[in-house]
Amino acid sequence: MIKIRHAFLAALLPAVLAGCGVASGAAEVKVLRYQGSAGAVTFPELAEELGYLGDVKLKWVGNTTSGPQDIQSAATGQTDFGGAFDGAIVKLKAAKAPIKAVIGYYGSDKDTFSGYYVNENSPIKTARDLIGKKIGVNTLGAHHEAVIKEYLKRQGLTPDEIKQVQLVVIPPVNTEQAVRQGRLDVGTLGGVLKDKALERGGLRPLFTDVDLLGPFTAGSVVLREDFIAGNPATVKTFVSGFAKAVEWAQTRPRAEVVATFERIIAKRGRNESADTVRFWKSTGIAGKGGVIAAKEFQTWIDWLEREGEIKPGQVKAADLYTNAFNPYAGGSAS
Repeated sequence: MIKIRHAFLAALLPAVLAGCGVASGAAEVKVLRYQGSAGAVTFPELAEELGYLGDVKLKWVGNTTSGPQDIQSAATGQTDFGGAFDGAIVKLKAAKAPIKAVIGYYGSDKDTFSGYYVNENSPIKTARDLIGKKIGVNTLGAHHEAVIKEYLKRQGLTPDEIKQVQLVVIPPVNTEQAVRQGRLDVGTLGGVLKDKALERGGLRPLFTDVDLLGPFTAGSVVLREDFIAGNPATVKTFVSGFAKAVEWAQTRPRAEVVATFERIIAKRGRNESADTVRFWKSTGIAGKGGVIAAKEFQTWIDWLEREGEIKPGQVKAADLYTNAFNPYAGGSAS
């Protein structure tokens, strides 16, 4: 995920606001363009494989480079849906992008989470020990920066003290080595990279995002508001199928989910490895079928207001999402 630049948003919004939707009276869109992820299976792809999408088809247009890039593509009409960290959605909505989150798609739980790791002999034991230290993150202005600053705040550091904790952007594949070599004091690790690092030993967690926040959905998939208005039947089919795929993965044996992911990757023929999905443990999604909770946005609204990224009251959680199309929410809107 990359930080959303206000200058870029200012340039793209006129195109967004001009409208990218379906003309009045036109037939609904039934082929949805999307970006995937190399070596991974998205829930819409899983839904398609399981036969949950009915007459709606997916059209892969390439792989995304980040969450914010993915939702920007959806906002500008380059794709029909995209997903990102909820804080990035808040920022894009604050910039007047006409988007609406419709379902959660990733998060943290006891099996799937991100941790902030130090060498086992590191003198860093508490948040206060981080003053003047370096923490490696994959990017600024996204999930990990938000979690780290929330941790520091909850541990009693003042805004001036928090500013003294340096966040260093580093590719995730280089984080473990940088921590072991002492070039970073703390490194952010998740997924396969975390599992492999911990297998090698010598690292301990300072804290984890799930310890800090409890199980939570961290990111959502968005659609343009005009697309929702112009294609209600398609959106209902898409979100319902998506939700059923999430619930399927939440309740099926891990081996069955992994085998299905491997089958999907093999069938789609994108010249990619399925090695990563073999480490899959859980969806990380808190709500059944990806149902969104208001607190999952409010946490990051509060953070962005404290950071001065948005004005107090500029964005309301209720305006950011809807559960109206998710069958596990009983069809209730946000």
